[in-house]
Amino acid sequence: MAMHRRQFLQQASGAAFGFMGLRSLLHGEREEEGGERSGLPGARRPRLDPEGGFGPLLSDPDGIFDLPSGFSYRILSRTGDLMSDKLLVPGAPDGMAAFAGSRGRVIIVRNHELESSSSLGPFGSNNELMHRVDPALLYDLGRDGEASLGGTTTLVFHPISGKVEKQFLSLAGTERNCAGGPTPWDSWLSCEESVSKAGASRDQNHGFVFEVPARKLGLSPAKPIPDMGRFLHEAAAVDPVSGFVYMTEDRGDGLIYRYLPHQPGRLADGGILQALAVIGSPGMNSNNHAAANQIPVGTILDIEWVDLDNVNSSIDDLRLRGRARGAAIFSRGEGMWWGQDCLYFCATSGGPNRAGQVWRLRPGGNDLAAGAEAASMGELELFVEPNDASIMDMADNLTVSPFGDLIVCEDGGGDNHLLGITPMGSVYTLARNALGSSELTGATFSPDGSLLLVNIQRPGITLAIEGPW
Repeated sequence: MAMHRRQFLQQASGAAFGFMGLRSLLHGEREEEGGERSGLPGARRPRLDPEGGFGPLLSDPDGIFDLPSGFSYRILSRTGDLMSDKLLVPGAPDGMAAFAGSRGRVIIVRNHELESSSSLGPFGSNNELMHRVDPALLYDLGRDGEASLGGTTTLVFHPISGKVEKQFLSLAGTERNCAGGPTPWDSWLSCEESVSKAGASRDQNHGFVFEVPARKLGLSPAKPIPDMGRFLHEAAAVDPVSGFVYMTEDRGDGLIYRYLPHQPGRLADGGILQALAVIGSPGMNSNNHAAANQIPVGTILDIEWVDLDNVNSSIDDLRLRGRARGAAIFSRGEGMWWGQDCLYFCATSGGPNRAGQVWRLRPGGNDLAAGAEAASMGELELFVEPNDASIMDMADNLTVSPFGDLIVCEDGGGDNHLLGITPMGSVYTLARNALGSSELTGATFSPDGSLLLVNIQRPGITLAIEGPW
């Protein structure tokens, strides 16, 4: 039986100190290996155009990616490239994060939002390369001979030479790995945006979070973390102080979840799953679609967290039972990132015109020693809601830049852009997908803050962007 929140906080207060020590040790190892630590959010700011942003976009003569003057991009990887493990770069790259490697190298772990029927999997169009992997390492081999083709790939490249030194499959047999998030202990949480059930074509239930160590060379065993819940997972973000993991759900009536591991930093050892609720407004609908009960931008809402049970329900009703307990709903929760001592996340179809919202969550009492009540509260703010698709069209993945702005990927109709959002909530255009109408995904910065990494999901290109950050 799961512990109640108060019991957990009492037992975990001592463990938090060990978690902080682990975090410091990991950062120390990075420096010894020659990697550089990430810049602190807000530590420095680039020279922005007086009208906001870095200036107007210039047309890319190659027709791939439009950027402002002074910026350039390099293609690191394309769908179908032959990797170091003799498999193929899968299609539909999505969420990703970058980690410091040895001697200045950058390690990228990247999701692939594929199911079992795609011809763009790592094993070839007819799975003819499947024999190159140990089937015991795959999560779901399928019952019809077609494995689930989602998962992650890992790239190792050197920013100075621009050379990708290694590229390999690092998680396999999962399904629709859409987003996720990095951890302070150098791993990637890969989230399945799927609730497929075992049956005629699948051996396993889907809808879980999988942890992928960034520094491991080769394919990691695909082990779900059941206590983090079974639902349409999208993104995840770790509070580096408490070790709590926050998660979004890509549904029109999705929830915002919080996972309290029994042992911070050891997610697979079990924990408690909760959902966000607004104090005084049980079951609040935050989407602002209706003319009545609008939440104005800048509104601060006091929040609490409700405990959830039966978190691996086979009937995909976790969000429904959460709302019955008072949890608030969000219109397609997608990108989420930790930065500036708070959490930012997107509701992709929130707002009266369904053009998207960006929310900011400030956890309360992250120091577990402060007591159960302090640690259980927090504040939620509607940070940005332009309600105008020409300004922001369906915000999806996002990251916090080393200079304090948010970098947001659009997933709307027509042209899709990378957007910047300043700490004051001003929105500017940073880049444009000139190749087609595909969404942009996986925006993240290299550990030293010098490169912005992003994917054009279709046809499947990973870019490294340099500029006057």
